[in-house]
This record gives sequence, C-alpha cells and structure tokens, in this order.
Amino acid sequence: MDHWSSLSMGKNVLMERRERADAARNRQAILRAAEELLRRHPPEQVSVERVASAAGVGKGTVFHRFGSRTGLMLELMTERARELEQAVTEGPPPLGPGAGPAERLVAFFAAVAALAARNGNLMAAHEHAMVTRKSAAEQPREANPIYLFWHRHVSELIAERRPDVDAGQIAHMLLGTLHMEPVASQLRAGQYEGLAASFAAIVRGLMGEE
Repeated sequence: MDHWSSLSMGKNVLMERRERADAARNRQAILRAAEELLRRHPPEQVSVERVASAAGVGKGTVFHRFGSRTGLMLELMTERARELEQAVTEGPPPLGPGAGPAERLVAFFAAVAALAARNGNLMAAHEHAMVTRKSAAEQPREANPIYLFWHRHVSELIAERRPDVDAGQIAHMLLGTLHMEPVASQLRAGQYEGLAASFAAIVRGLMGEE
C-alpha cells in the first residue's frame, strides 16, 4: 500500500468515527428534547417537528434515526425501561432472582407501576403515537421489545407457581390493565402506591398466597 492510499484510508476512518460520534450526539439530543417537551406539553402536542426544532436538528434526521414518531417514543420508553430489565435479570431479590415467584411478581408490578407513574406523559405519548400512526406496518404494542420482555417474565413466574393455568393469557390480562383509562389516568397523575397494592392483592390471590 502506497503513502497516498494510507492517507486516504486514514481520512476515511476518521470521517466514519466523526459520523458515528455525530449520530450518537444527535440521538441523545433528540431523546433529551423529546423528554423535556413531554414534561411541559400534552403528548399530542409533541410532534416530530417540535422535537427536531428543540434538538437543533432537521426533521429528516429524526425520521432517519427513529423511523417515525412512534419509533421515537418507543426508543425513549426503552431507555427508561432498560434499568428495570437489568434489575429483573441481574438485581437483588425480590425484584431480581432469588425470591419466590409470588414475591417477585409483586415486586415487578410495583416497579412497573412506579416506572409508569414517573413517565406518565411518555406512556401517553407512545399510546397516542400508536393510535394515530399512518403506517400499517408499525408493530402493535404487544410486539414491542419492552412488552415482550415483561410478558415473558410475568408468564414464567405465573407458570412456576401455577402450571394448571394459561400463564401467557393471564400475563396479557394483568399487563393490559396498565392501559385501561382509570388505571392509566392514575399513573399519569403520578399515583402508583394504591395500584401497586392492588396488583399485590391480585397476584397473591392468583398464586395462592394470602
């Protein structure tokens, strides 16, 4: 390889690194802007255009990185849910491994309720984006990675204690209550202690632990 070819390759490597760094900065700027707008405005008012303007990027950059408004909201939700997933898989009991299935399930729904209450506008924005999405190719809520992980975790804990029931169906029913309007409105208002207690009562009854 001659001197000029080496210089050219070196420049290409540097350009690729700068592009990756720029893309990472843009991603964080967009997510921060979306989160800040959701703190100050109703979810339906947080459009891709407003997010792009607040992040200092073009609207095309948002679409290129996240695909759609729904994709942006899902990515932001995923960021918030990642800590919970790590606690479930690697953290201390009762949320993490080491406790009984009923105790872990109670702890999980308490953590989910707290997470939802802290991010009420974000969850509402994601629901709004799902309802108003234009592309039929968008995945339904039940196909997104967060829901899939939550459903698998809940199903496995139920099945461990109650192999006589349809654990997958019951898991859908329990998780589905988070999106019922009376429950969702409480979460948007930051009220989750009562919901956590109600989930605990349902779980203990289901698992046969009074």
